[in-house]
Amino acid sequence: MAILTLATVTGMRASELMELQVGCRRPPEEYGPDLVRYRLASKLIKGQPLGGTRHEWVVVHDAYQATALAEQLHDDPVEGNPLLGRFHFNSRYQWFRDWVNGPHGQRHGLAPIPSERLTLRMLRRKLAIEIAYRPGGLLATKIYLRHVNTATTEGYASRPGGAQAELLAEVNGHEQQRNLELVLAEFRNYQEGILPTGPGARSLTEFFASIDGKLDQAAPAPKAQRSDRDVLNLLTKKAKVLHLGPANYCWFTDPSRALCLKLAGTPTADRPLVGMRDSARCPQATHHPCHRPVWAEHADRTETVIGQLGATRKTERTRLQADHDRALRVVAEIDAARTMNEASA
Repeated sequence: MAILTLATVTGMRASELMELQVGCRRPPEEYGPDLVRYRLASKLIKGQPLGGTRHEWVVVHDAYQATALAEQLHDDPVEGNPLLGRFHFNSRYQWFRDWVNGPHGQRHGLAPIPSERLTLRMLRRKLAIEIAYRPGGLLATKIYLRHVNTATTEGYASRPGGAQAELLAEVNGHEQQRNLELVLAEFRNYQEGILPTGPGARSLTEFFASIDGKLDQAAPAPKAQRSDRDVLNLLTKKAKVLHLGPANYCWFTDPSRALCLKLAGTPTADRPLVGMRDSARCPQATHHPCHRPVWAEHADRTETVIGQLGATRKTERTRLQADHDRALRVVAEIDAARTMNEASA
């Protein structure tokens, strides 16, 4: 019973349960009224060097009590002796289920246990789902179950209609709403004469011009103002292809034209690679006034590094100088677009 309790509420692997020793319970840590932390000491075996690595698990009070009971029932409760020893979980669970479903369990009024198969991995996955349902639960599950990366935790916790799927849908909804607002803001800038710059500026400007023409045709009167909702309905398709970079907007309409995918050798990908993006050369990238501080800061930092290079660092100087000139060119283009708008006003 102690083995089943520990396996169910701790999420420990079989190898970690078998490494529990008499005296593995750490003194409870009190942080306030009804705030007590219980720990069990064991070893991490999977993915560790030979012999494992000592580690501690924070557990609920039930697991702490189950460990104490196992120590009381131990044949030789000398500190350091194996607490549970080597065991086969499937047989232990089968014996327990037969006892509960048999005359003894019925006499105690215990509910029958279904005959479905149960493994330690299934218990561990169930615990992962229960923790992941809580706020911040995905990260907590990764830490508690000692997963190497979050992708493993997502595989444990995700299921159709589960908390992770709902979270992903919610995040996608917020991203789409944000993209719509950004596209609308840039369309309003276009109407006021503040044009985008960059290799993809012409394509974006033509798109905004076509939207403006559709609004003029749909207006019932020459001076009628179209609501934001009407405009958003026309901009929705464009918002779906918008991807944000730290120094540019990427309008990912055609993967075959994406410079980052060409550099990575993945021309059929369905998303751009932000880390390999060169917005000064990509035909689907645009620069806007909100991106000016990033480019200006990059130009200043590059100029500082160039000034610190020695006379012999000619190759590095040439590369950084080209990067510096490109940043200044982008800043100048953004300033020129703003100046033209102010002059026309």
